[in-house]
Amino acid sequence: MNATALDTRRAWTAPSRAGYDASASETESRVRPMLADERVVWLSSVRPDGTPHLVPTWFWWDGRALVVFSKPEAVKVRNLRANPRLMVAVGDPEDDFSVGLIEAEARIDEAPADVPDAFFVKYADEMGPGRLDPTTFRSLYTQSIRIVPTRFLAWHGRGAGPSSTSVAPSAAATPVAQVAVLVAAGLDRIAARLRGVATTPVAASA
Repeated sequence: MNATALDTRRAWTAPSRAGYDASASETESRVRPMLADERVVWLSSVRPDGTPHLVPTWFWWDGRALVVFSKPEAVKVRNLRANPRLMVAVGDPEDDFSVGLIEAEARIDEAPADVPDAFFVKYADEMGPGRLDPTTFRSLYTQSIRIVPTRFLAWHGRGAGPSSTSVAPSAAATPVAQVAVLVAAGLDRIAARLRGVATTPVAASA
């Protein structure tokens, strides 16, 4: 390889990738409003044997941390006692996967959970006669988990924003591309069910 080729290689830099924020501050400013507005986050922890565990849950954002109220015997509680590091996913994938991916650390509070009244205002549509009421919730979900973000990941999907064009599979699409689109559609359906079906926050053992 001649000197000119070496100089050219050193000078080359990778182009920016669509769907990635330009800076850490841009990522944080994009994701923080999601924590104030979204109703469900996906919480990923690791079992003591290394097996991953993923569960959707209700939460309360106090401006600095996500607070999750759980049954004390839940799998996520045991996992986070052993290893407080976790990831959180927030946001509706929609067409361009503009979601928030957050690395965080958890603190398991030893005092009984103090669920704020504003939490029940937030989830008023999911609670009511014949469903979970605040008194029952407070009696069952007595363990609070305080989740403090340590890093907001830049990735947020295929395009630069909600106006990005949806990509549909074609006859010429590669198998990998077809699978990616099918996965996107499946996540859209899951998000729709989470918005439209009134359920308890998490399964009993989550």
